[in-house]
Amino acid sequence: MNPEMLKGHLDTIVLSVIDTGAGYGYAIIKEISRRSQNMLDLPGGTIYPTLHRLENNGLIASSWEQAPSGRKRRIYALTDAGKTQLRERCDHWKTFVAAIDLLLFEPVKSKI
Repeated sequence: MNPEMLKGHLDTIVLSVIDTGAGYGYAIIKEISRRSQNMLDLPGGTIYPTLHRLENNGLIASSWEQAPSGRKRRIYALTDAGKTQLRERCDHWKTFVAAIDLLLFEPVKSKI
């Protein structure tokens, strides 16, 4: 998939995955890959800055947790603002997809 197509949508993708329970960086990366049937295989260098930006914007909050391996890992959860933002972004996405589908797949009717 063309990485340019992700621009403007990565925040929504990450919010969606966090909303369904994947709470730490590596799990988020793996869940994006799994849910996209491996069409989106994003590197940590893409996801971690997104997580920091979302946290700085108050859409997610983080806390530290000890993993079964004994290492600490940062767990992310949606804030109320993040839940609201995700709902709004999903609504906008549905409208956008409907408009693009009409433009690309509906037969053109000539006015002649």
